[in-house]
Amino acid sequence: MTIAADSVVAIHYKLSDERGVILDASPPDQPLHYLHGAGNIIAGLERALTGRTPGEQFTAVVPPEEAYGERVEEMVQQVPRDMFREDQDVEVGMRFSGTTPEGELTVVVTEVEGDQVTLDGNHPLAGKTLHFEVTVDTVREATAEELQHGHVHGPGD
Repeated sequence: MTIAADSVVAIHYKLSDERGVILDASPPDQPLHYLHGAGNIIAGLERALTGRTPGEQFTAVVPPEEAYGERVEEMVQQVPRDMFREDQDVEVGMRFSGTTPEGELTVVVTEVEGDQVTLDGNHPLAGKTLHFEVTVDTVREATAEELQHGHVHGPGD
């Protein structure tokens, strides 16, 4: 079966940045399962998978605009330390979520200096060209329930 819209696909992948640093990979015995065409994975990788068949191995280079977008410097803000609970140790790398007029937003603490905390609302991979090594494991038709819910049920869900 060929990968097309409404297929349940299982892939093994390795994700690297422009310098070849491995950022993520599927465990050897646990492929990533997703519903093709449902927006479950980044657009550039989904496009590269369309038309592939089980057993195919390929590489895909996905630019930021087809992945997590470009970095937006306006999403980096400095806020006063007193915006956090007094008893909370605010440290670089901490994540906080909040609701904005545009929806849910997760920010990461990137710097704590004196009574100022720098927060970054960009996705950690924003602005990066992503390099994938992919092996297609399996492809099957999605069930009616999977199509209704927009994600895979069973193995990999």
